Amino acid sequence: MLQIDLWKRVVIIGLCVLGLLLALPNAFYSRVEARNDAVAAIENGASGNGLEEQAARWPSFLPSGLVNLGLDLRGGAHLLAEVQVADVYEARVQGMWPEVRDLLREERDSIGTIRLQRSNGPELRVRLNQHPDMADRAAELVRGLARPVVSLTGAGASDIDVTVDGADVIVTLSEAEMLATDERTVKQALEIIRRRIDEVGTREPTIQRQGSDRILIQVPGVGSAAELKGIIGTTAQLTFQPVVTRTGNADMPPGAGRELLPALDEEGLYYVLEQNPVVTGEELVDAQPTFDQNGRPAVSFRFNTSGARKFGDYTAENIGNPFAIVLDDEVISAPVIQSHIGGGSGIITGSFSVEESTNLAVLLRAGALPAGLEFLEERTIGPELGADSIAAGKIACIVAFLAVLVFMQLSYGLFGTFANIALMTNVGLIFGALSLIGGTLTLPGIAGIVLTIGMAVDANVLVFERIREELRTAKGPARAIELGYDRALSAIIDANITTFIISAILFMLGSGPVRGFAITLGLGILTSVFTAIFVTRLLIVLWFERRRPKTIEV
Repeated sequence: MLQIDLWKRVVIIGLCVLGLLLALPNAFYSRVEARNDAVAAIENGASGNGLEEQAARWPSFLPSGLVNLGLDLRGGAHLLAEVQVADVYEARVQGMWPEVRDLLREERDSIGTIRLQRSNGPELRVRLNQHPDMADRAAELVRGLARPVVSLTGAGASDIDVTVDGADVIVTLSEAEMLATDERTVKQALEIIRRRIDEVGTREPTIQRQGSDRILIQVPGVGSAAELKGIIGTTAQLTFQPVVTRTGNADMPPGAGRELLPALDEEGLYYVLEQNPVVTGEELVDAQPTFDQNGRPAVSFRFNTSGARKFGDYTAENIGNPFAIVLDDEVISAPVIQSHIGGGSGIITGSFSVEESTNLAVLLRAGALPAGLEFLEERTIGPELGADSIAAGKIACIVAFLAVLVFMQLSYGLFGTFANIALMTNVGLIFGALSLIGGTLTLPGIAGIVLTIGMAVDANVLVFERIREELRTAKGPARAIELGYDRALSAIIDANITTFIISAILFMLGSGPVRGFAITLGLGILTSVFTAIFVTRLLIVLWFERRRPKTIEV
């Protein structure tokens, strides 16, 4: 008997209504997008500029999720960056100096005094001043500082190599540690770039690793590649360093273990600083734009427990001494320590505008890039190109849609009408599903939708042809329709499973546009099977129950 239980009818109709509701905001894209941006700004504490009016442009009781437009549709910026992993080696070995110094000072009676020497490469060179013949003994002591390499490929290896050159003990990173450092550096750079871009609220960026030391960055909606570089290219390396002296001589040799850095605010002023910082930006847990006691823009910061302890101890022991706040090798402030600063919080002042203090806070929260970036490729894709792609995609979808509608109507008459209604529902469900998961629509994704439109009626064609065969055996209309669906089901499932497997493989192994195509194709297969097996059948059952025809023509 041709029938569908009531609960099944409710579920089918409910899923269709839900999918079409989720897809509805995409028909009013600009309005809903402006509303979403306004709501996000209000939630972040912004006010004015008509935000409340924009937020009210779309009813709050309706879904507001949108299909994100990819770089090729929306326009934006494309960068290919190479991480300068070698930059990390020198910083790593130079950072070992306090530990090496304290260790060798404990053996001063046997090895004598030591001095840090200048070096041109990623090495730490320590000279024994009084007993050069004890260099081997000193090297043996330093080797005790070695730690095992934390990586699968470097299991069992030490992180440093210690050699002797005359009276000098030379510390370098081991080959295994350099490989492990490269891996960590690229992963850290990838995560920090992602966090920085997310901070400024861009939609659906593509940030992925390419090769061993390269990162691909594609961000829709950004005005230019230069703007994107401004967001991610700033290293924002913050350090707090002791001040030795101030000078107006840019060529003054700072001495071993020290560095000469310019003042950000005063032209021609330089500071000689201890090279090893007391606290670094890595120990920051928060940074927010604020104003100082004079109402000037500033940035407040807060350290973690370790940073707070070091910061508090140093300020307690150095009251009356200047303390430099260094950002990207420029001294932005060098206040004199007036009192013990406990609690691990403070404020950075300087010649900031409100926008600059806000941007600095964003960069500090996102963290410092572990190494420099060299941009090998940069492209700006204008929104005009995206508009052309969208227009071309619309034309392709409309032409394919109309062609399929006409074919089904001419081939199957009334049953073709039911299939066409299911096809229109199918397209709505695709966009509803994309909106629900926050998917990104690219030009290949539009191709996937066009392909799905053609494939969506395949199942109906199989069912209708099977019904025709059953009618030829002199069965009644109800029995023919029921057998047509039952006997075509296995062929429908088999055909769509094979295509779905291909789309899943494309999604797992592909990237960028290939994934966009795989997502729309996969979703299209799921929705087309649902509409063909359930929606079209429900329409036919509802019609049959109302009309009770003695004969049917398919």
